[in-house]
Amino acid sequence: MRVAIFDFDRTLFPEETFPLMMNHLKTHPMHHKKYHTFMRKILPMYVAYKLKLLPEKKMREGSMQSYISAFKDTSREDVNEFFAQLANQMKKRLNHEVLDRLDWHQARGDYTILVSGAFQPMLETITRDLPFDLVVGTEVPYNEGSIDTNTPVQHINGTRKMQQVKEHLDTSHVDWAGSYAYGDSYSDLDVLETVGNPVAVQPEPRLAEVAAKQSWEIISPVQT
Repeated sequence: MRVAIFDFDRTLFPEETFPLMMNHLKTHPMHHKKYHTFMRKILPMYVAYKLKLLPEKKMREGSMQSYISAFKDTSREDVNEFFAQLANQMKKRLNHEVLDRLDWHQARGDYTILVSGAFQPMLETITRDLPFDLVVGTEVPYNEGSIDTNTPVQHINGTRKMQQVKEHLDTSHVDWAGSYAYGDSYSDLDVLETVGNPVAVQPEPRLAEVAAKQSWEIISPVQT
């Protein structure tokens, strides 16, 4: 079995998701008051990150935790609706070149996977009509139907991406040399180096340097 593994931010979707999530929360007619709660939680981490006192990985994970914690006691239905509203806007702006690759992989019988740090309910809405066999994102913690702020958010980023992929597959049957992976970030390196056909999609500078050195395929930034 061959697999094709896709990242989401700046890969399937040509932009970073988190700024859009922040704006969606800030301007949402029902949930906008939660934005101030979120900002109070995230600001100390952001300052520490800028002062190089907090690693980027910890800052990203803390940001996701702060975001979802602002929805304390909010029902699963309301959270899903909140993310679905944003996802339906984002669906219109997906990277068409990456979508073409997804169709190509489906046509040749590859097992297609989307693995991302974005929240699972948002990814599920965005991919509802796309030919992915598996969608893995950051789970939203619940307790009895409402947001559980006592459970840490396990952000699917860095090495966790490949760990999640392998947990969902019988890896003994995967043709890794014939498989593909698509990503934009240096943090995607673990996934990209696992397959025989890594593709850097509008890569950030550190990944661009690796891709050029290793003669990987590069998909250039989306033209606007």
